[in-house]
Amino acid sequence: MLTAERHALILDRLRADGRVLATDLSGELGVSRDTVRRDLRELDEAGALRRVHGGALPRQGDAEPFAARTRRAPVAKASIARRAAAMARDGEVLILDGGTTTLEVARGLREDLRATVITTSPPIALELASHPGLQVTVVGGTLRAGALVTVGADTVQSLRQVRADVVYLGICGLHPEIGVTTDDIEERHVKAAMIEGAAAVVALADHDKLGTAMSYVVASLGQITHLVTDAAASRQALAPYRALGIEVILA
Repeated sequence: MLTAERHALILDRLRADGRVLATDLSGELGVSRDTVRRDLRELDEAGALRRVHGGALPRQGDAEPFAARTRRAPVAKASIARRAAAMARDGEVLILDGGTTTLEVARGLREDLRATVITTSPPIALELASHPGLQVTVVGGTLRAGALVTVGADTVQSLRQVRADVVYLGICGLHPEIGVTTDDIEERHVKAAMIEGAAAVVALADHDKLGTAMSYVVASLGQITHLVTDAAASRQALAPYRALGIEVILA
């Protein structure tokens, strides 16, 4: 089998299963584990997947800068944000994670909403500054210039003091077995702190993030109460999340 043929089969298997194991690929392709590891390394270097110990995962998520992410899947983000924003109720304490989809959630909060919003995102705070019914708190810390969010020990410690009614969580990767993941270790700690004391955690993920994983695990899927995604998500892709008791909302 030619190298290009092996690469194509590996990517097909990855799309179908959400992950590949080097041991399984070795037997399926009839090649040595060293050959499989070389194939995975080459595909990783080409940006086609992400190598992990023992195999590989899809390479998806929001590693690109904030400005570039605003241009990605704008229709899906807008529809997801509208459905998520409609969930907010008067008197609640809401945590809005950083990200372009949560920024759209902020824009979609109804004008007569009376609530408290806590965020690590300066763009979200600015968006909500003129909202008459919201008390907005920006959690301080070190600004991640690319993502436009605050991170660090002070940020994590502040969030651990909050018991939010709802956390709107921006998603880099959402995998049925691996859970919620991100590509930034500092953001991982911040997101985990947001989730710790929340009554409800709403994952905001367009369909192409389902079944994908990044390098750092934020939380298990058992900590997610709601998944808001776009209508392009297939029943097959959504089935594992529903099976875990997550309320799936299609936008």
